Amino acid sequence: MSRKPELSFWQIWNMCFGFLGIQFGFALQNANVSRIFQTLGANVNDIPALWIAAPLTGLIVQPIIGYLSDRTWTRLGRRRPYFLVGAVLASLALLVMPNAPVLWMAAGLLWVLDASINVSMEPFRAFVGDQLPPRQRPAGYAVQSFFIGLGSVIASALPWLLAQLGVQNTAAPGHVPETVKLAFYVGGGVLLGAVVWTVLSTREYPPQQLRDFDDAAAAQPTVNTARAWRPGLLLLIAGALVLLAIRHFALEKELYLLGGGLLVFGLLFAWLSFSQRSGMLRDVMSDLYGMPGTMRQLAVVQFFSWFALFAMWIYTTPAVTQVLYGSSDTASAAYNEGANWVGMLFGAYNGFAALAAMVIPLLVRRLDLRWSHLINLWLGGVGLLSFLFIRNPDWLLVSMLGVGFAWASILSLPYAMLSDNLPAAKMGVYMGIFNFFIVIPQLLAASVLGLLLRLFFHGQPIWALGLGGASLIVAGLFTLRVREPGDEAIPAATRVTAG
Repeated sequence: MSRKPELSFWQIWNMCFGFLGIQFGFALQNANVSRIFQTLGANVNDIPALWIAAPLTGLIVQPIIGYLSDRTWTRLGRRRPYFLVGAVLASLALLVMPNAPVLWMAAGLLWVLDASINVSMEPFRAFVGDQLPPRQRPAGYAVQSFFIGLGSVIASALPWLLAQLGVQNTAAPGHVPETVKLAFYVGGGVLLGAVVWTVLSTREYPPQQLRDFDDAAAAQPTVNTARAWRPGLLLLIAGALVLLAIRHFALEKELYLLGGGLLVFGLLFAWLSFSQRSGMLRDVMSDLYGMPGTMRQLAVVQFFSWFALFAMWIYTTPAVTQVLYGSSDTASAAYNEGANWVGMLFGAYNGFAALAAMVIPLLVRRLDLRWSHLINLWLGGVGLLSFLFIRNPDWLLVSMLGVGFAWASILSLPYAMLSDNLPAAKMGVYMGIFNFFIVIPQLLAASVLGLLLRLFFHGQPIWALGLGGASLIVAGLFTLRVREPGDEAIPAATRVTAG
């Protein structure tokens, strides 16, 4: 066994720089795709269904790419080929999307764009775990968070900045404005250029050398999947009950997504229990069933964290415009003034996250990973809860300071805690599976938040932010249950029974 060498600040900077480009493309997608859809004739009520491509694509693509990258070794290395292929495809999609002539083509390009971004993004998470010793991983993921915040702020503001420079911000019906087109062209160049910089300025350890480092966790025992039918049966029952409740009580159609997802995972676990076939699907489902205990504990933290974030992303605009600007009329000046301010608030929390990324490693040194994450999550929780009480829009910038710390922490510290407890040979696939606990709460939030508001809060969107704040507080509490590196117990699912 040998000790993995520590890297210099600029080596860490180079290995994370590609995330600037990835987030640049992701932020352009988040800020402008709904605008493109509406320009091409989409009804506002249909936009959530068109957007469902994004989380579903990540749910499918990231475990596959993680599985494949764990088993790859080329002249470019292990993870870097996926960085490069994903960046090329994503850049091409950014060039084509604002020129899509019809809605169905734009919707298809969203799938291509999101899938390509995920092809690049997933190996970047594993890349930090591969390259850095445990002591430096919090700093590595914090630098990634810095680039995420920086890329989000610049890309989100780019169409507005171009308009200030005189680029045409309006267009004929059915055509995307030049500001959006040019922003996407710039984004394609930034994405590809940043990823190429990381590919050319970094190196990777060969698989054998990686396994020989003393921080490489022991290989996981063979997973006994004979009892996987038990959680499968519970998921099947839960899915069937959800579908029956939708029909009987005439609940929101979005809940079909929740019920269908439960049925699919139930069938997959049942298949895992009885199938003797080998292959990628079985390996991924087996790793999901037998994942390390630390990953199970972090899954709960991630669930409540991302539920809160999705509630914020969906409901901040209707909440702020209704409560602080007194209008729900999308054609009114008050509504549009409030919506513009929400855009500024979202840019602010990403900017604060970039600053928080420089503070978080110092906090981790003084405390530890768990307590640092708890503090940051609670800052975000207080920030979202404050929306229930603040009536001066300017003061919401203070709320977003807390959200920025939570956002930077969510993007870094769970991955640092996780990577310290994963076998080196499966870093990629486990990082991909970890994405399940980002996507599932987003799909759940999209399915149930509207129902919760209607049943318990008279349909008032401000209470979705309150629920999000409470969810971050709960996530912080569950962080204390996460085991420290080195005391990982073998999960029960991995015990091999005789015979």
